[in-house]
Amino acid sequence: MKDMKKEDIENLSYKDITYLILEKEKCGINTLDLFTKIVNLLELPKNTIDASIADYYTSLTTDKRFLMVDGVWDLRSRHTSDKVLTLPDEEEEEEELVEQEEDEDEEPNFDEEVVDDENTYDDEDDGLSDLVVLDEDDMDIENN
Repeated sequence: MKDMKKEDIENLSYKDITYLILEKEKCGINTLDLFTKIVNLLELPKNTIDASIADYYTSLTTDKRFLMVDGVWDLRSRHTSDKVLTLPDEEEEEEELVEQEEDEDEEPNFDEEVVDDENTYDDEDDGLSDLVVLDEDDMDIENN
């Protein structure tokens, strides 16, 4: 960056300047120190730091070139991922889908008598003790 003219640096975005700073450094730098370097480099007023640091941070989080590790920003290209994502085999996925479909296809059996001891109530108290339940066959007999 020392070889660059001030006009060229002023035409760069904050993210591009950040990239150049981190490329020159051997280790990561925290957000405040990075943005302070940019403000000083561009000779901007000091109140720019307070006014724009949140937007600057957001821009770094959305740029895939940068990575925050232990509170400091660094270039993603310097880091390798130690986590490996394993995808299930296609056969396993198909078996799971078939099992799920079988579970969904099962119809509930409403003919089973369910006894719920906790929710028992007294028929006389609800005023429905005089009602009679008729099934379809009984209704046909009454209508004839």
